[in-house]
Amino acid sequence: MIIVTVGMQLGFDRLIAAMDALAPDLGMPVIAQTGKGTYAPRNMDAREKIAPAEFEALVADARLIVSHAGIGTVLTAARCGKPILLMPRRADLGEHRNDHQRATVGKLAGRPGIVVAADESELGPRIAEGLALKDWTAVRSATAHKLHTALAAFIEGRAF
Repeated sequence: MIIVTVGMQLGFDRLIAAMDALAPDLGMPVIAQTGKGTYAPRNMDAREKIAPAEFEALVADARLIVSHAGIGTVLTAARCGKPILLMPRRADLGEHRNDHQRATVGKLAGRPGIVVAADESELGPRIAEGLALKDWTAVRSATAHKLHTALAAFIEGRAF
């Protein structure tokens, strides 16, 4: 399964529409958390919101996470040892107030378990690249694991 998430504060119709177009050819279910977007997917199980406990369970079962460049999702993927494909929102397209997500992917590109698509035209090849990382597991110390868990819980509003 592939899980697509754009966070719950904003929609990201460009990513959701591109993933919806690719979903029939991916050979596995695709579940999308769409946020407050307006695009209505036809080829994915789409939900505006996914509760944190359910999201954790979906991530645990996923082969790949496809996401905006939200650090909370990056931390969740790292904590669960799941590969993540990031596509940043762009300010020039009205998807965010500035280009901090482009800066984020610039810093994260090339790190273990992280694949970046600059735009929707790169999603197909990058999905294949991310799925090829299916055996990737996060290599980190116990202290780093505790820090990731605490940061993710703080960002997601859970007790840690």
